[in-house]
Amino acid sequence: MYFYSEIKSVACIAIAMFMLTACVNLDPQLRWAHADNLADKAGWQKQEIHTGKFLLRAYVPITLRQADTLAVYFEGDGLSWLGRTQVSLDPTPQNPIALKMAFQHPAGNAVYLARPCQYIGVTVDKSCTREFWTNKRFSVDVVASASQAVSELKQRYSANKLVLIGYSGGGAIAALVAARRSDVVKLVTVAGNLDHRVWTTMHHDTPLEGSLNPADEWQGLSVIPQKHYIGELDEVVGRAVAEAYISRFPADNKPELLVVPGFGHACCWAEQWLSVGFK
Repeated sequence: MYFYSEIKSVACIAIAMFMLTACVNLDPQLRWAHADNLADKAGWQKQEIHTGKFLLRAYVPITLRQADTLAVYFEGDGLSWLGRTQVSLDPTPQNPIALKMAFQHPAGNAVYLARPCQYIGVTVDKSCTREFWTNKRFSVDVVASASQAVSELKQRYSANKLVLIGYSGGGAIAALVAARRSDVVKLVTVAGNLDHRVWTTMHHDTPLEGSLNPADEWQGLSVIPQKHYIGELDEVVGRAVAEAYISRFPADNKPELLVVPGFGHACCWAEQWLSVGFK
């Protein structure tokens, strides 16, 4: 009986700890503070950029003053859903992978740009409605705001050229922004959702009505050098999505696809970005 009671107590503690962790992960302000703390430790600071539609959060190195070529990292979709049918009230990521990758960018000429409503909160930005982190996550308004923020960052740091790097859904944003600009000299995606029609079909999900699809923009992207990383074990986006995107391009001008052994969708981009490496 004593042994049984001990096991039961341990189980109760484990469940309580799990529930506590879940609550912490779901608290938006704790997620905001987590990113702030990561930035502080890395010597970065937060900025807010007003665009025509959204107020966007950026993080930049404190020491950055000027960069001829500025690298912009776009965050993933974040905590968009709490389950297959329950939409999150705040899309701020629990694990800001693109931010952690940006910290490692060589030469320190990188900045980070969050997606609409991440780190901001729906009470601050009245444009924040859940459609912009669900079916309209890659909409015209979202892409236009991202491009406006990129232009603002480019001007602040007197950059002439841009390298756009996007993680997961941020890869779609990076590609869609790149397709609309003439100053992007390289496009890099990591676990990027580059053809959301293939992606939703693969997962038997509702199509992202109201979102632009990067694969449809292949002609505008064909003049930009590209590199697309996919984890060998990625079951969230996966190789099939990247290959569908690449298949749109002519045989003599297909973007480069790198499948990284042992990596999944989240693991281990933030931990090993330099060794995988942005080159």
